Amino acid sequence: MSEILDQTLERAKEILGAEALDLKIERAVVGLFFSGVKLQGGACGLSYTPLKSLSGAVCCPSQASAMPDSGNIAGKSVRYLLRDLGSAAPLKKTLALAALNALGRACFDKISADYDVKFGADPFEQLQIERGSFSVVVGALVPYIKTLMKKGADFKILELDKTTLKQAELPFYLPASEAASVVPRADNVIITATTLINDTLDGLLHLKKSGAKLVLVGPTTPLLPQALFERGVDFAGGTLVRDADAVLDIIAQAGSGYHFLGKFADKITICKG
Repeated sequence: MSEILDQTLERAKEILGAEALDLKIERAVVGLFFSGVKLQGGACGLSYTPLKSLSGAVCCPSQASAMPDSGNIAGKSVRYLLRDLGSAAPLKKTLALAALNALGRACFDKISADYDVKFGADPFEQLQIERGSFSVVVGALVPYIKTLMKKGADFKILELDKTTLKQAELPFYLPASEAASVVPRADNVIITATTLINDTLDGLLHLKKSGAKLVLVGPTTPLLPQALFERGVDFAGGTLVRDADAVLDIIAQAGSGYHFLGKFADKITICKG
């Protein structure tokens, strides 16, 4: 398990008490775009569903060990899912991260006063993209890429799958393996929170230069940001679920953020003090 996730889980236990790990799982949903977990008491957390990380033969018995225990998750304690925070199996880790975010949601009202929280705000809006500055986008974060292109900004896109980018975006592309050559030069770094799923976030944070501004964004972003802020994140952009069942119903029907944001959940930006 990464240090970030380990520290975040410990923080949840500090706030809620160790008995929080005994909270029962009411629902666990894996959708096309997002996955979600609802806990006893109603708290719900989300994570990105990394479909591209799965083998094409997911229905085969040989893949069973990489899949969640479908049909047998509801009713178990949340610790059952949290044990997979260090798993190499993408779907298991995704549900574990959603469970961790559900604990974060349970903590949120207790810790929100400790931070500058902007509801309905995108963390990218907190950045000052100045003339002459250099930015790095980690992941195919299309809205941000479009904005940077429109501004005529100097930037690069680090992405594992080049095919996710459009032709006009390819001049800005670099393989993810080139991170060490560009992140240390960046004045602004925008990172997808899916880096928590593939265990690359810790390494990227170590590359950030002093004074650079760094955004972590996406539904996988922990709602307990202390571990992130201690490691150089300035703005944590996540999702705060208000109506767990409505959101999980939408996810189960192949819905995306377009279908529930602003209705049953909110984008939030937590700013480092």
